[in-house]
Amino acid sequence: MIMQRIKPLDSILAEAGDVQHGLKRTLNKWSLTAMGIGAIIGTGIFVLTGVASATRAGPALILSFVVAGVVSAFAALCYAEVASKVPISGSAYTYAYATVGEFLAWVIGWDLILEYALGAATVSVGWSGYFHSVIQTAFGYSIPQTWMHNHWDPTPGIMNLPAAAAILVMTALLAKGTRESGAVNNVIVAIKICVVLFFIVIGLDHMHAINYHLPAGPGTGLGGFMPFGWAGVFGGASFIFFAYIGFDAVSTSAEECKDPKRDLPFGILMSLAICTVLYIIVVAILNAMVPFNSLNVANPVAYAVIQNGLPWAGLIISLGALAGLTTVLLVMMFGQSRIIFAMARDGLMPKPFARVHKTWRTPVFSTVFFGIFIAILAAFTPIDTLASLTNMGTLAAFVLVSIAVPILRKKNPHLISGFAVPLGPYAIPILSAITALGLIYSLRFGSPAVWGIPLPWLGFVVWLIVGLILYFAYGRRMSTVARDELAALAVTQPPIN
Repeated sequence: MIMQRIKPLDSILAEAGDVQHGLKRTLNKWSLTAMGIGAIIGTGIFVLTGVASATRAGPALILSFVVAGVVSAFAALCYAEVASKVPISGSAYTYAYATVGEFLAWVIGWDLILEYALGAATVSVGWSGYFHSVIQTAFGYSIPQTWMHNHWDPTPGIMNLPAAAAILVMTALLAKGTRESGAVNNVIVAIKICVVLFFIVIGLDHMHAINYHLPAGPGTGLGGFMPFGWAGVFGGASFIFFAYIGFDAVSTSAEECKDPKRDLPFGILMSLAICTVLYIIVVAILNAMVPFNSLNVANPVAYAVIQNGLPWAGLIISLGALAGLTTVLLVMMFGQSRIIFAMARDGLMPKPFARVHKTWRTPVFSTVFFGIFIAILAAFTPIDTLASLTNMGTLAAFVLVSIAVPILRKKNPHLISGFAVPLGPYAIPILSAITALGLIYSLRFGSPAVWGIPLPWLGFVVWLIVGLILYFAYGRRMSTVARDELAALAVTQPPIN
């Protein structure tokens, strides 16, 4: 029965038009594009590229970004169509509720909570490292290691205080309103793109072709352009997939778009296209500036510039990275609060999470509650664990959204869409699901194993089990769809004399 609980689309679309209890519509297509760029360009390019080059793909990381970009493009096309047909807060969770039913909707909603919460925590840890680098270089002050690392880091400490503080500041900004947070995001995104372009201009004069063809050795694998073979390319793609996470967050803002049917597809596809081009250029330059086996550092982009005798440029890039990571935090936390808002409005989570502030018109309770939760994760969890679990959650969500496209077309052919996936309802969605599953399989490359199971797989299963317990203990009984079914059943029963 739970597989047959479908939330009627008429009900879903009516919620989007609820002026009194809904969210304020303030975002246009360029605001959405900036939001997407703000979420995408961040930890993936500024932090994880170094680890991926040194331990997985080498100079062939260029191909890894192409692979990850193709997988993301397939998923983006699916998101664009479904978001334009179901323009309401909740992203893939809402799409699943309208197509494959309540049970899988809960699974994907719980999955998205994992994606955005751990993603924001991952970014905040990277933000903390760049923040420390900037104040150390500019002011000569070093934050004690005790307050820069948690107990499980290679350099043990008590907690990552700057990471937690960054999360709490973003929480306060988002609680105040999307107009304010959107304005801040637009400014920082412009700065971030300028810094990326600055690195490209500087780096073009310091490329060394020999770094694409290092000899074989202990740290360089088989040597050459593809030192770890195709396994390394696909392993690198699954690892740096984190660099593409964010465009789906655009779809969570559907209820705050001025024209969602037109603006959502534009924002999703344009932000992904811009970031993919920038990524490939940056990685090509990065691996030519320094040997790839030296890039296993916290700040690879700034490191490459410094190693080429340009410390002043390294400081500028560090500042840009700090700005970039800030916008990623903003958008990921924005996305998560809207997922929780949608699930609570459907009765699958407690009602306070659906409460909207009378003046600010934002879901204050869910924003603050999960802001504190994410801050705790950021303070006490290692970044590699956070990143791998985030990738797993995102790829699983992509599979489910891909499946939703043909189902939505078949069940609701009358829906008007501002965008349609090309080549019919099956080709692109099937490719999207298969390629996402391929990257899930490749996550095992370079990931630690627990009981012989890759950590990302095991962590996802544990998270899923906890979610299922919550669903059957609370959500299944309290959902609005379940209550409506019970009410209808009570009406049709004959009176008992």
